Amino acid sequence: MLDPAVLPAFVVAVLVVTIAPGPDNTYIAAVALRHGPRAGVISALGMACGMVVHVAAAALGLAALLRLNPEIITVIQLVGAAYLGWLTVETVRGLRTPSESEVLPQTGTVLVRATVTNLTNPKVILFFAAFLPGFVVPGHGSTVLQMLTLGTVFLVVGLICDTVIGITAGRLGRALDSRGRAGTVLGVLAACVYAVLALILLAEAFRTIAS
Repeated sequence: MLDPAVLPAFVVAVLVVTIAPGPDNTYIAAVALRHGPRAGVISALGMACGMVVHVAAAALGLAALLRLNPEIITVIQLVGAAYLGWLTVETVRGLRTPSESEVLPQTGTVLVRATVTNLTNPKVILFFAAFLPGFVVPGHGSTVLQMLTLGTVFLVVGLICDTVIGITAGRLGRALDSRGRAGTVLGVLAACVYAVLALILLAEAFRTIAS
């Protein structure tokens, strides 16, 4: 049974991690700006799907595995950078056909892309591996059950915040579109966001390798 006393501090910590600029919320904002609120909400759901995997991994002992093999984080960072680089290229290619680039991708595509972005987000992985175990209280039942409960709280809070970001950015994108500023401009913005995120992950990976 989870100790109720840890919940307020945990929720605050989750809010800080969720709202702080990072690959997940930046990706959601970029997609929503270009394709609208619906794409933003679908992306938020995709992030939640990725969180299910993180929660399960944490409950199964991911923290211990990462302590034994810290290089796993570097591999994940490199994979995430490569994926975001691929998204950058795909977005730039879409700019060559404006009529197609404005069409919302299929729901499954948006969902899968967001899920993969979340799964390769080092910020979330490190939170679950290094920070989450600190809220597990000995003597309050199964450690696995406590981790699952805390992870579920993280998932719900994250989904709410991500949905708000997606809807807000989507409406902003629609407002820009109504003024005739969307299309290519938002496509370029999305490509730049993906490229910057990829470079950040690469920098973090190389810094880890060099240290």
